[in-house]
Amino acid sequence: MDLSAHHTMITVPAGEVTLTDRRTQRSWPVALAAYELADVPVTRGLYAEVTGQRPGSAGGDRLPVEGVSWWDAVRFCNALSLRAGLRAAYLPHGDGDGVDLDATADGYRLPTEAEWEYACRAGTDGPRYGPLDDIAWYRGNSGESPHEVGGKRPNAWGFHDMLGNVWDWCWDVYDAEVYGGYRVLRGGGWFDEHWSCRASARRRSHPTFTVDDVGFRLARSLPAR
Repeated sequence: MDLSAHHTMITVPAGEVTLTDRRTQRSWPVALAAYELADVPVTRGLYAEVTGQRPGSAGGDRLPVEGVSWWDAVRFCNALSLRAGLRAAYLPHGDGDGVDLDATADGYRLPTEAEWEYACRAGTDGPRYGPLDDIAWYRGNSGESPHEVGGKRPNAWGFHDMLGNVWDWCWDVYDAEVYGGYRVLRGGGWFDEHWSCRASARRRSHPTFTVDDVGFRLARSLPAR
Protein backbone atom coordinates (compact mmCIF):
# COMPACT_ATOMS: atom_id res chain seq x y z
CA MET A 1 0.00 0.00 0.00
CA ASP A 2 1.51 3.33 -1.09
CA LEU A 3 0.82 5.76 1.75
CA SER A 4 2.93 8.52 0.23
CA ALA A 5 -0.01 9.55 -1.94
CA HIS A 6 -2.00 10.34 1.21
CA HIS A 7 0.47 11.80 3.70
CA THR A 8 4.11 12.22 4.67
CA MET A 9 5.35 11.08 8.06
CA ILE A 10 7.65 13.77 9.45
CA THR A 11 10.21 12.97 12.14
CA VAL A 12 9.83 15.29 15.12
CA PRO A 13 12.97 15.70 17.25
CA ALA A 14 13.04 14.97 20.96
CA GLY A 15 12.24 17.92 23.19
CA GLU A 16 10.00 19.29 25.91
CA VAL A 17 6.67 21.11 25.89
CA THR A 18 4.67 22.71 28.68
CA LEU A 19 0.96 21.96 28.58
CA THR A 20 -1.61 24.25 30.18
CA ASP A 21 -5.27 23.91 31.12
CA ARG A 22 -7.25 27.14 31.41
CA ARG A 23 -10.10 25.43 33.27
CA THR A 24 -7.92 24.33 36.18
CA GLN A 25 -5.16 26.96 35.78
CA ARG A 26 -2.67 24.11 35.79
CA SER A 27 0.51 23.70 33.73
CA TRP A 28 2.92 20.79 33.49
CA PRO A 29 6.08 20.05 31.46
CA VAL A 30 6.34 16.90 29.33
CA ALA A 31 9.60 15.49 27.96
CA LEU A 32 9.28 13.81 24.58
CA ALA A 33 11.36 11.26 22.71
CA ALA A 34 11.57 11.65 18.93
CA TYR A 35 8.51 10.41 17.01
CA GLU A 36 6.79 10.65 13.65
CA LEU A 37 3.64 12.61 12.84
CA ALA A 38 1.66 12.89 9.59
CA ASP A 39 1.90 16.20 7.78
CA VAL A 40 -1.91 16.30 7.24
CA PRO A 41 -5.00 14.78 8.89
CA VAL A 42 -6.26 11.42 7.67
CA THR A 43 -8.28 11.98 4.51
CA ARG A 44 -11.61 10.55 3.43
CA GLY A 45 -9.80 8.74 0.63
CA LEU A 46 -7.32 6.96 2.89
CA TYR A 47 -10.01 6.10 5.43
CA ALA A 48 -12.20 4.59 2.70
CA GLU A 49 -9.28 2.65 1.19
CA VAL A 50 -8.48 1.02 4.53
CA THR A 51 -11.98 0.53 5.99
CA GLY A 52 -14.34 0.62 3.02
CA GLN A 53 -16.35 3.28 4.87
CA ARG A 54 -16.96 6.98 4.24
CA PRO A 55 -18.26 8.49 7.47
CA GLY A 56 -19.31 12.11 7.77
CA SER A 57 -20.64 14.40 5.09
CA ALA A 58 -20.19 13.84 1.37
CA GLY A 59 -17.09 15.19 -0.29
CA GLY A 60 -13.89 14.46 -2.15
CA ASP A 61 -11.06 12.14 -1.16
CA ARG A 62 -8.74 14.98 -0.09
CA LEU A 63 -11.12 16.30 2.55
CA PRO A 64 -10.21 15.36 6.11
CA VAL A 65 -12.25 12.43 7.36
CA GLU A 66 -14.71 13.53 10.05
CA GLY A 67 -17.65 12.04 11.86
CA VAL A 68 -15.27 9.47 13.37
CA SER A 69 -15.13 8.55 17.04
CA TRP A 70 -11.97 8.06 19.06
CA TRP A 71 -12.62 4.32 18.88
CA ASP A 72 -12.95 4.55 15.09
CA ALA A 73 -9.56 6.26 14.99
CA VAL A 74 -7.96 3.58 17.18
CA ARG A 75 -9.37 0.78 15.01
CA PHE A 76 -8.20 2.57 11.87
CA CYS A 77 -4.66 2.86 13.23
CA ASN A 78 -4.50 -0.89 13.83
CA ALA A 79 -6.02 -1.70 10.43
CA LEU A 80 -3.56 0.58 8.64
CA SER A 81 -0.65 -0.93 10.56
CA LEU A 82 -1.74 -4.40 9.43
CA ARG A 83 -1.99 -3.24 5.81
CA ALA A 84 1.49 -1.69 6.05
CA GLY A 85 3.08 -4.77 7.65
CA LEU A 86 3.65 -3.04 11.00
CA ARG A 87 2.98 -4.21 14.53
CA ALA A 88 -0.29 -2.84 15.91
CA ALA A 89 0.17 -0.20 18.59
CA TYR A 90 -3.21 -0.79 20.25
CA LEU A 91 -4.17 -3.88 22.25
CA PRO A 92 -7.95 -3.93 22.82
CA HIS A 93 -9.19 -5.52 26.03
CA GLY A 94 -11.07 -8.78 25.64
CA ASP A 95 -14.31 -7.20 26.87
CA GLY A 96 -14.11 -4.53 24.16
CA ASP A 97 -14.32 -1.79 26.77
CA GLY A 98 -10.72 -0.63 26.90
CA VAL A 99 -7.42 -0.57 25.07
CA ASP A 100 -3.74 -0.50 25.97
CA LEU A 101 -0.94 1.17 24.04
CA ASP A 102 2.13 -0.88 23.16
CA ALA A 103 4.76 1.86 23.21
CA THR A 104 7.33 -0.46 21.59
CA ALA A 105 5.20 -1.16 18.49
CA ASP A 106 6.15 0.41 15.16
CA GLY A 107 2.53 0.69 14.00
CA TYR A 108 0.37 3.76 13.61
CA ARG A 109 -1.28 5.43 16.58
CA LEU A 110 -2.80 8.70 17.72
CA PRO A 111 -0.41 11.35 19.03
CA THR A 112 -0.40 12.18 22.69
CA GLU A 113 -1.57 15.72 23.33
CA ALA A 114 2.00 16.67 24.29
CA GLU A 115 3.27 15.32 20.96
CA TRP A 116 0.48 17.17 19.17
CA GLU A 117 1.20 20.54 20.80
CA TYR A 118 4.97 20.22 20.42
CA ALA A 119 4.57 19.56 16.68
CA CYS A 120 1.97 22.30 16.33
CA ARG A 121 4.21 24.91 17.92
CA ALA A 122 7.25 23.89 15.84
CA GLY A 123 9.54 25.96 18.01
CA THR A 124 7.18 28.92 18.47
CA ASP A 125 5.81 30.06 21.81
CA GLY A 126 2.73 32.11 20.89
CA PRO A 127 -0.88 30.99 20.49
CA ARG A 128 -0.37 30.26 16.77
CA TYR A 129 2.50 29.54 14.38
CA GLY A 130 1.36 32.22 11.91
CA PRO A 131 -1.50 34.59 10.98
CA LEU A 132 -4.71 32.60 11.41
CA ASP A 133 -6.13 33.25 7.92
CA ASP A 134 -2.88 32.02 6.39
CA ILE A 135 -2.68 28.76 8.33
CA ALA A 136 -6.20 27.65 9.25
CA TRP A 137 -9.77 27.09 8.07
CA TYR A 138 -12.04 28.40 10.83
CA ARG A 139 -15.43 30.06 11.07
CA GLY A 140 -14.12 33.37 9.74
CA ASN A 141 -12.99 31.96 6.36
CA SER A 142 -14.25 28.38 5.94
CA GLY A 143 -17.73 29.06 4.62
CA GLU A 144 -18.81 26.71 7.43
CA SER A 145 -17.47 23.58 5.79
CA PRO A 146 -14.23 21.57 5.83
CA HIS A 147 -11.63 22.03 3.11
CA GLU A 148 -9.08 19.78 1.42
CA VAL A 149 -6.07 19.05 3.58
CA GLY A 150 -2.82 20.89 2.93
CA GLY A 151 -4.41 23.99 1.43
CA LYS A 152 -3.12 26.38 4.06
CA ARG A 153 0.45 27.35 4.88
CA PRO A 154 2.32 24.74 6.96
CA ASN A 155 4.27 25.50 10.10
CA ALA A 156 8.07 25.57 10.20
CA TRP A 157 8.28 21.77 10.53
CA GLY A 158 6.00 21.08 7.56
CA PHE A 159 2.70 20.30 9.29
CA HIS A 160 -0.53 21.51 7.67
CA ASP A 161 -3.93 22.04 9.33
CA MET A 162 -2.65 21.71 12.88
CA LEU A 163 -5.06 24.56 13.61
CA GLY A 164 -8.50 24.68 12.04
CA ASN A 165 -10.23 22.43 9.47
CA VAL A 166 -10.90 19.54 11.89
CA TRP A 167 -10.03 18.88 15.51
CA ASP A 168 -7.57 16.02 16.07
CA TRP A 169 -8.32 13.18 18.47
CA CYS A 170 -5.40 12.52 20.83
CA TRP A 171 -4.62 9.42 22.88
CA ASP A 172 -4.94 11.05 26.29
CA VAL A 173 -7.79 10.97 28.78
CA TYR A 174 -8.85 14.60 29.43
CA ASP A 175 -9.48 14.51 33.20
CA ALA A 176 -10.46 11.10 34.56
CA GLU A 177 -11.57 12.36 37.97
CA VAL A 178 -14.07 14.82 36.50
CA TYR A 179 -14.92 13.50 33.02
CA GLY A 180 -14.19 9.78 33.20
CA GLY A 181 -12.99 8.35 29.91
CA TYR A 182 -13.44 11.50 27.81
CA ARG A 183 -10.51 11.94 25.41
CA VAL A 184 -8.57 15.04 24.40
CA LEU A 185 -9.21 16.97 21.18
CA ARG A 186 -6.76 19.53 19.84
CA GLY A 187 -6.48 22.18 17.15
CA GLY A 188 -9.88 23.75 16.51
CA GLY A 189 -12.09 23.18 13.48
CA TRP A 190 -13.83 24.81 10.55
CA PHE A 191 -16.83 25.85 12.67
CA ASP A 192 -14.82 27.38 15.53
CA GLU A 193 -14.19 31.01 16.36
CA HIS A 194 -10.60 32.21 16.33
CA TRP A 195 -10.09 31.74 20.07
CA SER A 196 -10.46 27.94 19.77
CA CYS A 197 -7.75 27.74 17.11
CA ARG A 198 -4.74 28.02 19.40
CA ALA A 199 -1.83 25.71 20.07
CA SER A 200 -2.77 25.36 23.74
CA ALA A 201 -6.56 25.00 23.39
CA ARG A 202 -7.95 21.76 24.83
CA ARG A 203 -11.37 20.22 24.19
CA ARG A 204 -12.86 16.92 25.28
CA SER A 205 -15.37 14.39 23.96
CA HIS A 206 -16.62 10.92 24.81
CA PRO A 207 -14.65 8.30 22.85
CA THR A 208 -17.82 6.99 21.20
CA PHE A 209 -19.11 10.39 20.03
CA THR A 210 -18.86 11.53 16.41
CA VAL A 211 -18.90 15.19 15.38
CA ASP A 212 -18.73 16.78 11.94
CA ASP A 213 -15.62 18.84 12.73
CA VAL A 214 -13.51 16.13 14.41
CA GLY A 215 -10.95 13.92 12.69
CA PHE A 216 -7.44 12.72 13.49
CA ARG A 217 -3.87 12.44 12.24
CA LEU A 218 -1.39 9.62 12.54
CA ALA A 219 1.69 9.23 14.71
CA ARG A 220 4.32 6.51 15.05
CA SER A 221 6.89 5.74 17.72
CA LEU A 222 10.53 5.49 16.68
CA PRO A 223 12.82 2.68 17.85
CA ALA A 224 14.68 3.43 21.08
CA ARG A 225 18.35 4.22 20.59
